[in-house]
Amino acid sequence: MPTLSFNMNCVADFFTYETTKSVVVKSWTIGVINRAVQLLIISYFIGWVFLHEKAYQIRDTSIESSVVTKVKGFGKYSNRVMDTADYVTPPQGTSVFVIITKLIVTENQIQGFCPENQLKCKSDSDCQNPVSAAKGGGIPTGRCVKYNDTSRSCEIQGWCPAEVDNVNVPVMLEAENFTLFIKNSIRFPLFNFEKGNLLPNLTSEDIKTCRFNPTNQPFCPVLRLGDIVKFAGQDFAQLADTGGIIGIKIGWVCDLDYSWDLCVPSYSFNRLDSVSEKNKVSPGYNFRYAKYYKQENGTEFRTLMKAYGIRFDVLVYGNAGKFNIIPTLINTVAAFTSVGVGTVLCDIILLNFLKGADQYKAKKFEEVSETAFPPDTSCSSMYRSNQTLGGRCEEKQSTDSGAYSIGL
Repeated sequence: MPTLSFNMNCVADFFTYETTKSVVVKSWTIGVINRAVQLLIISYFIGWVFLHEKAYQIRDTSIESSVVTKVKGFGKYSNRVMDTADYVTPPQGTSVFVIITKLIVTENQIQGFCPENQLKCKSDSDCQNPVSAAKGGGIPTGRCVKYNDTSRSCEIQGWCPAEVDNVNVPVMLEAENFTLFIKNSIRFPLFNFEKGNLLPNLTSEDIKTCRFNPTNQPFCPVLRLGDIVKFAGQDFAQLADTGGIIGIKIGWVCDLDYSWDLCVPSYSFNRLDSVSEKNKVSPGYNFRYAKYYKQENGTEFRTLMKAYGIRFDVLVYGNAGKFNIIPTLINTVAAFTSVGVGTVLCDIILLNFLKGADQYKAKKFEEVSETAFPPDTSCSSMYRSNQTLGGRCEEKQSTDSGAYSIGL
């Protein structure tokens, strides 16, 4: 029986609650500091964490997107009328495409031997330099041959005649008035939310007549190329001459706690190759491609084109948020926990800077040794004698709340 009572008392002692002693400091200075810090913390969580950052929401940043583009317009270049099949590459209407604005054409190239215009020489030894050979338009033969009546050049094996790409050619400035139609569809898989940039109130007549403007028509999916370049802070004539890369960014930042109609795209523009723009070695953007033909006797020949143009990259980004109880509880608990920072700051001030610091230390900290109190033998004596009432340990009681009030 004594053993059972001992076990019950041990279990009761385990399921007890202990609280810290409170010291009430009646000081205007420390009170104002405490409330000011608490108000600052609460304002931060309410204003920034919950209202601005919307920490009560769960967010989906894995946006799924598809982009289809279509360019329209006619231009005139080298006495030829150019349509989209001539100046748009690749022709599939993808999110990355090039509008060709300038062409250096080398016609009727066939496989053979010919002088390279960039590798000038005086003797065969000048054509043995591997660095010079790497600059040519074909495989060097190591021979120095006649280029024209006044100069000689290293011979190459490849497509002849060799390309001459250091000539001035006109720019197709009509491209400034071409239009770009963008069809973008997005999905947030976490919420199974789908939408596109062709908003419900947009009609087929609107698409024919509207032109994108960030102020007047911010949701029109038809953009004028000259306006895109201007919004990116570039000069169209210069960009068309040297080539460049323009980014068209479509942002979808949606709060799904509100209506479906309020999730709308936002457009922004910038030049993506601004570093190469300042590079004197290889400024702008250009590439080469060829069209191949065959003569009646089966000999293959081609027309080589070095194209300068404006490359457009349509970039889609975004995230969506919706109320969820888990992040709400986590951030609410974090807010209440952070309020305790005010207590830590006030303790530092009380213990180190205020006039009554010593008095506060005496009330806040107590040193208690094992010899300060007589050993509690009431329970252990059960094993020696049955001295307690009813064979149980006396219950310790206290009416002291543990709170001290001091004035500084």
